[in-house]
Formats: sequence, structure tokens, C-alpha cells
Amino acid sequence: MAMAISLATARPGPPSPGHSLQVPVRPHAAERPRWTPVVGAFAVRLLYGRGRRLLRRAFSEKQLDQIREDFPALQQEVKPGVPLVYLDNAATSQKPRQVLEELNRFYAQDNSNVHRGMHTLSMRSTEAFEGARKKVAQFINAPDEHEIVFTRNATEAINLVARTWGAANIQSGDEILLTVMEHHSNLVPWQQLAQSTGAVLKFGRLSASRALDVDQFESLITERTKLVALCHVSNVLGCVNPIEDIAKKCHSVGAKLLVDACQSVPHMPVDVQSLGADWLVASGHKMCGPTGIGFLWGRAEILRGSPPFLGGGEMIDEVKLEGSTYNDIPHRFEAGTPAYAEAVALGKACDYLSALGMANVAEREHQLSRHLWRRVAQLPGVTIYGPSPEDQPDRASLVCFNVEGCHANDLATIVDQDRGIAMRSGHHCTQPLHTELGITASARLSAYFYNTEDEIDAAADALEAAIQLIRSGEGEPTLDPSMAALLDV
Repeated sequence: MAMAISLATARPGPPSPGHSLQVPVRPHAAERPRWTPVVGAFAVRLLYGRGRRLLRRAFSEKQLDQIREDFPALQQEVKPGVPLVYLDNAATSQKPRQVLEELNRFYAQDNSNVHRGMHTLSMRSTEAFEGARKKVAQFINAPDEHEIVFTRNATEAINLVARTWGAANIQSGDEILLTVMEHHSNLVPWQQLAQSTGAVLKFGRLSASRALDVDQFESLITERTKLVALCHVSNVLGCVNPIEDIAKKCHSVGAKLLVDACQSVPHMPVDVQSLGADWLVASGHKMCGPTGIGFLWGRAEILRGSPPFLGGGEMIDEVKLEGSTYNDIPHRFEAGTPAYAEAVALGKACDYLSALGMANVAEREHQLSRHLWRRVAQLPGVTIYGPSPEDQPDRASLVCFNVEGCHANDLATIVDQDRGIAMRSGHHCTQPLHTELGITASARLSAYFYNTEDEIDAAADALEAAIQLIRSGEGEPTLDPSMAALLDV
């Protein structure tokens, strides 16, 4: 079964060698036109008729069923008679067959180190690797694929900026502005940089609706501000931060802006040229891609003006015993053998999401977000963290909450064991935010475009049953002690 396709700009096109169909795809409104190969009967049906409903709404039930067939993990039972309901997508997404098959195909047919050989396999591998870089650039509308640096994940991408540009430019007394909602990956590197340079960290707080207090945050951007780093979308609150406005404020005082887009790039159209940021990071595994691959986008002039991150092969221009000169971007930041197979698979994930249409993905998730909020809000004794869909209609399709008298870990364990519901509990790598909220842990349900309202209903029903069980005194989840010791709470 093939992937779906956005028809906003699609027109029938001539077949090309090796593909049954080619259609032009514009996943983001501001992106330059490009051709993406799409194969299979579903794509043909979408192109020639029934799929035209995508112009008016996200996906029909039949289309959702066909999309779900692309994800093998969603077809399983976690135990006999108990199907998996996967609602932990903010932690990682499931992978479509197209991505899994591409990873397997690449290793079976094209595997060879990149940029290091003149033989056929090496050239094919290098072409696929650099082709994936171009796909990622197009996916976020980067003006130049050389501005895309492949990393292990978003964490490494943020550390790269902190240890290169940050180490070279941040001085004692400079201010680095963050928010209390940041993932630890967008907090700890800046703490380390401040400790080593004498810089001062400042933090934006929450509004009454538990979103970012934008007025308070922007009041902290002054002539002393050297860097602002914040998430595009909170992985706990689900709020979408106004990056474009913040970017203008930053640049008005000469500050740079880094955006953690891990919870936005997989879920909505993201255009780096419109956002106005100086760097943007994301992880492949959250956007239908494999683990072990992420990327940093940075403005070319900033990347070229930054020292290398790691030393070794590929990042060099010329090496002598007396010293070395360094390669141009992006390779100066990609020392050693990269995760080239994973990068190629990430490129296929970009193909898949582009074919669905990121505007369609966003609209579908807005539908799920409203339903998710409504069902969780009906739980007895529940407290939900973050703005409601009424306060912020474009909020993410995730809900973090606590239930009076029930620990989040107990809820997550019981609904998994009894009903096959996969959800997250703990602090979600945001301990300072949980402290700000006056809690130590929370439960989280997070949906992706392949989830259904029925799955959300099943999760809500399971939570209601778990709450009753715990309050009756009979709800003692049977968790292996070794697993309990590893819980990230």
C-alpha cells in the first residue's frame, strides 16, 4: 500500500523509470515546487478523484485505514486479544513500511561509506546520503541544503551550537534567555555554557493559561541578550510558541535565536525562512524516521563562522603535522562516518510526510487534539496542564495531566497491562517545568496523524477504569522491580 498525497498542487504527471507515477508535491505553502515519486494504487486513487476530499478536510476514514496499514507496529496485539493503542508519539513515532523497506534496501544494495570511495557502491551511497540532505532541506524550506547538518539527534544538534558558536561568542555577563518549559536537551547545554563562560541564564515563565507568558518573555530580551533558545511546541503543555514574533524581537537587539522544533516539524508545516530563527533542530525518530539521526539547520553565514564541533575524518580540508584546515559546511560539522543509512531512511520519511501533506497532517491532529482534550477533561479529579483548544486552537495533539489520588506511573502501568494503551508517565525530561507546575510527574497521551478517535476513546475508558480500580484500593500494578527502578520519574 502506498502513501497518501496532498493534492493542493498535484497534477497528473508522466511516469518515470522505476516508478509507476510522479506527482509534484508542495508540502508547505512557501516551499519551492519539487517532484516526489509516489507509487501504488492509493496514490493513483487520490490523484484522480476520491482523494480530492483532502482539499476540504484532512483524511477520510477509508484513507486513515489505508494509512494505518503502512505502520506494522500498529497492527499488533500486546497480548492475546488486546490490540496495541499507541499514544506515546511525543516520545517517538512509529515507522511506515516505506521507511523500513528503504532502510533494509539501502543496507542490502547500496551500503558503502560515503565521501570516501570512487567505486560504484560508494558513489551510490554518497548520492543517496546527499539526496536525503536535500529532502530535509526542502521539507523545512531551507534555502540551501548545505545548511543542513546531520547529527545523532536533536540533543547533539543543540550541543553542537553551544560548543561551537556558543563557546566562541558567549562571554561573561552575556545573557542567555530560555523558558521554564524547555526539554532538558535545551537547558543543560546552556547551563554548561554559562558555567564555563560566566554568562547569565534568564527564564520566561508561564501565563495563567499555562502557556508561555509572551509579554514577560519578550521583556527579558534586551541589549544584554546574546542568545534566545526555546521550543516551538512544548512536549508537556502542547502550546505553540510565537517564534516569528520572538525572532523579530531577538534580531532587533542583535541576539541569535535557536528553536527546538522536535514537536513541531513532525506535526505541522515548518518553514525556516518564515520563522526567522538562526538555528533549528529536530529528531528523525519523531517524524516517522529511524533512530540515531537528527539534524541542525543553521544560517550559512553563522555556520561558516563557527569553529568545528568534533575533529576527525571528513571535517578536514588539509591535514599536516603542524596543523589542519577545515572543510566547508556542512561537512565541517560531520566528523567521522555518519549515520548515512539512517539519513537515507529519514529522507524517505520526509517523502512520506510530504506526500500526505503537512497541512493535512496538522488539520488531522487538530481534530485529534480537540477530541483528546475533551475526553481527558471528563476524567474524575483530573488536572490538565497547558492551554485548551479554545485558548489555542493550533495546540499540539498531546495532553499532560494528573488525577487526584492516582500516581501517573500507576495509571500508565494499569492501562498498559489491562487495555494495551501505550502512554507516557514521568517528568518527560522537563523537571523544571514540573517544579513550576508544583508536581513531580504527570501522565501524557500524545497522538499522531495515524491515530483515531476510537483509540482516544479506548484510552479514556481505560483511564476511567484504572482510576476506579486505584481508588477502590485494588489497583496494585504488577510491575517488575527492575523496571520500577528504571522508571524516569
